[in-house]
Amino acid sequence: MIARPTGQADGPYGAAFLPRLRLTFRPAEHPITEPVAKLGGDPVWLAEPAWPLDSRTGEPLVFVGQFPIPGDELRLAYLFVEEEDMIMGGLGPEDGDAVVLVQPGGRVPHFAVTGPAGTRGRTLWRWSPDYREVPVEGHLDLTPAPPGRDGHELGTYLGGTAYLSHGRPGVDAPWEFLLQLGDCSGAGEDPYFLNFGDGHGYVFLSPDHLEGRFYWEAP
Repeated sequence: MIARPTGQADGPYGAAFLPRLRLTFRPAEHPITEPVAKLGGDPVWLAEPAWPLDSRTGEPLVFVGQFPIPGDELRLAYLFVEEEDMIMGGLGPEDGDAVVLVQPGGRVPHFAVTGPAGTRGRTLWRWSPDYREVPVEGHLDLTPAPPGRDGHELGTYLGGTAYLSHGRPGVDAPWEFLLQLGDCSGAGEDPYFLNFGDGHGYVFLSPDHLEGRFYWEAP
């Protein structure tokens, strides 16, 4: 099941894609090489590889995951973020420390810097008992969101409207909400580490769905 474009979203406040689908992490038994929704591992590029760099340090960003863009054509949004001292980049959608790439046919954001051919950075991880990074990879299973659940309860989902703890999105119209990611400590039984200050990360798309933005906010 996949969400479909509604064709009637009013910028960041409307539902650009319906129905709202829950994204549930399922660890992969083998490397995922298909263009499906997933977290971690290596990007499954649909066009020429283009690993983003931190615009400030020049270091390759961390690959978080790839997500389907609803529509008739197979396209993916790839999310990369900077991480330093367990703090994720992305407090500002155009700061250059978090980049969303769209393939195929997408536009590289004007603030993004991509590395030369062969550039590869870290991937998503969880913490070992002695706090070493253990790379992780897993499928994101898409299922209908339970009725009556708000975005805070769902945590990670695609489509519908964003749960905005501050009441106002970090991007303006005409950008459209694609998906929300809940944070995760990555310790104990948690499957991966994403630090959004106990808040949420958001991916938005341009109206033509060829360019992306990401930011996160804490409560």
